[in-house]
Amino acid sequence: MDYILNPTFSLMLAVLVLYVGRILNRYIPFLTKYNIPEPVAGGLVGAIIFYLLHQFLGYTISVNKAMQDTFMLMFFASIGLSANFAKLKEGGKPLVIFLIAISVFVLVQNGVGMAVAKLVGLDPLMGVIAGSIALIGGLGTAGAWGPIFESKYAVEGALPMGIASATFGMVIGGLMGGPLARYLIRKHQLASPMNPDTRLEMDSKPISDSEYVFESPHKVRLITADNSIVTLGMFAFALAFAEIMKNLTIGTAFELPTFVWALAGGILLRNVIETGFKQPIFDRAIDVFGNTALALYLAMALVSLKLWQLADLAIPMIILLIAQSIAMWVFAVYVSFRVMGKNYDSAVLSAGLCGFGMGATPNAIANMQAITNMYGPSHKAFLIVPLVGAFFIDLVNVVVIQGILKIFG
Repeated sequence: MDYILNPTFSLMLAVLVLYVGRILNRYIPFLTKYNIPEPVAGGLVGAIIFYLLHQFLGYTISVNKAMQDTFMLMFFASIGLSANFAKLKEGGKPLVIFLIAISVFVLVQNGVGMAVAKLVGLDPLMGVIAGSIALIGGLGTAGAWGPIFESKYAVEGALPMGIASATFGMVIGGLMGGPLARYLIRKHQLASPMNPDTRLEMDSKPISDSEYVFESPHKVRLITADNSIVTLGMFAFALAFAEIMKNLTIGTAFELPTFVWALAGGILLRNVIETGFKQPIFDRAIDVFGNTALALYLAMALVSLKLWQLADLAIPMIILLIAQSIAMWVFAVYVSFRVMGKNYDSAVLSAGLCGFGMGATPNAIANMQAITNMYGPSHKAFLIVPLVGAFFIDLVNVVVIQGILKIFG
């Protein structure tokens, strides 16, 4: 029996999940030690409870999809609203290097997927489904490409395989990033954990102009009702722009996931207002609403994971996903970390890479927040990862997927 929670109960559940995650992180040293984000900890507990209800009582409980999608779009809109052209220029050479490295990883992820799929007796195109489509692309991309692979390329089961792979990726991406960054930081002696008093003192200070959106979620933001209302209007514009562009580009060469249009709408509005009309932007309000949307989206997404889809995966598919996890770890440690400078910033970037390389940009932000809350800020990581993970890499991914289909389809 299926139950879909209405928006009120969905929101209540998401807040409950966040508090469960906070309590777990407070009282279970393992979670804090390995920097597991609060939404991941609480969301997995909720997902396990829902799994047991499904297996033993036959109940399938889901949150309100429209509300979950709205929080996701608000998160991406907040990235766009904070990404002025000055910040793009400030990213400079490191942003370009990171984008090139991650573009290479798109090819690696699909190469590993296709090779392992062939070895275990699956259609090689299944390796693409369980490659950059589901992992770097995420649930939305898997849902969009799955029917195309089934109808046009006769890849049976592509849609459920993509959904299951993206589900696996979200879990692993959230669990892997913190421990990996902690391993790099300790191995190379890049930073020491801040003591609780230092963290409390930093959080009590208002956010500075040098800090970027999502960088310090626990810090005080000084905002007013007036600039909150204006900021909510900007979010509404970005989401409306995304909806219009999604409808206008369906079936065309310019068709992109809705969240990409939300991000683009935020960038457009930010720069028109700031550069064209010389009006100030309330970054602190964007920070607050963006972080709120991120936490609620992650809580809803993770508690809604249908773990029985993972339980039903065939052994060859499990082998494929384990191989992808190993490839992610090796690339983050031996390529990404090294080309980005082998310093603290590059360790935080590696945590972010695990997040969006296996799951989604919200996972990446949560991973990095868990690290910086423990070891200190990383302005470079919070500048680069949202731009690359939420925008540029999706364009690269589309080009790579279409190229593979032309050769192997």
